[in-house]
Amino acid sequence: MWLVPIIVAVLLAAGTALAYVIGGAAVLSFVFLDNTRYLAVLPQKIFSQIDVFSLMAMPLFILAGEIMNRGGVTKALLDLSMALVGRMRGGLGHVNILTSVFFAGISGSAIADAAALSNTLVPEMKRRGYSDTYAAAITAASSIIGPIVPPSIILIFYGAVMQTSVTALFMAGILPGLVLACALFAANGVAAYAGNHPRLERAEITPFKEAFFHGLPAMSLPIIIVGGIVFGLMTPTEAAGVAVVAASLAGWYYGALSPLAILESLRRTAMLSGSIFMILAAVATLGHIASLERLPQAIATLVTDLGLGPLQYLLVLNVLLILVGMLMDIPVALALLVPLLAPVAIAQGADPTHLGIIICFNLSIGLVTPPLGGCLLVVSTVTGTNYWKLARAVLPFVIVEILVLGLLILVPEITLAIPRAMGLVN
Repeated sequence: MWLVPIIVAVLLAAGTALAYVIGGAAVLSFVFLDNTRYLAVLPQKIFSQIDVFSLMAMPLFILAGEIMNRGGVTKALLDLSMALVGRMRGGLGHVNILTSVFFAGISGSAIADAAALSNTLVPEMKRRGYSDTYAAAITAASSIIGPIVPPSIILIFYGAVMQTSVTALFMAGILPGLVLACALFAANGVAAYAGNHPRLERAEITPFKEAFFHGLPAMSLPIIIVGGIVFGLMTPTEAAGVAVVAASLAGWYYGALSPLAILESLRRTAMLSGSIFMILAAVATLGHIASLERLPQAIATLVTDLGLGPLQYLLVLNVLLILVGMLMDIPVALALLVPLLAPVAIAQGADPTHLGIIICFNLSIGLVTPPLGGCLLVVSTVTGTNYWKLARAVLPFVIVEILVLGLLILVPEITLAIPRAMGLVN
């Protein structure tokens, strides 16, 4: 059995696709543990893992985000953000954060948000006198708002893995995402006054009324998603379908959505959705052997023997996930660790919805921490900023994000207020 983790490490180092690594490791575990007779029910386990109605929302949200990112939405959102906060000291830093909030309601992907703003806003910030590293750092730091505010691909992924309501997760992510944005606004404000960052002049900003009405089609998607779900008009899956239509109409309105862009959006959606469903199938295989070998119960026994209470275990879990997030992509960490570690926290009384937000928030911080840091890699590549200089520049923002994570752990009411008000959690 000790050969399995060695094989997994070698395959990961060789760049083998994650689904093959997880699935292959799980099947080898069946063989080495003499449980091959249970492989006969594996197709049923896999099908039950992906036969979830809410998972239909995932490819639709991916498609909506792809269409919006190619449909000329970026400039409209930037103009609206500038009209709202551009006159403040360090205005373009605030614009960067606010645009990430708007983008979060469109794509649900930190990587997509980081790439879009690196192409558009970072060059403008550098032209206005911001240092290369600061402009890149605040872009990377604010991009992780995307996976927290609905729609979020990783929240749907977590909901499928842990059989948790996606609607409850979406509603639970709203306040934490806004709290994170406010914390980043404060951090940028401090840096702006300390570094005497410039503010935009009135003549350089599109008048608010004009920017608002021009940006209204771009803002329709988050309004549709959040409003439709909050008022009970649509399920997340139905909202995702309507969002695709709204994204197409917005792209048509801005005149940037060509047939080639639609085809590329469909291709990317098929590729990303297929890879995620393959990972979910592999997770089902891993979960099957884990349940047969009673691994969650063994971990629970270990926690009891160590005398860890609910809060202590949650803190230890988050420290572990922060370290893991520095080395693994979010899907890898969710697939490998959450099915084993999360049930113990839930058995100790943690709310599954609150736990989901905490875990996804935690792992998202890994996107801006070396040595992996997916958002750091994207921003560094697009802007030409040295990776390690960028990693040092983003550190103050990472500290702020970890403090927000601690606040969410200690005050679960922030996460659960909206789901409770809607009757989605107890």
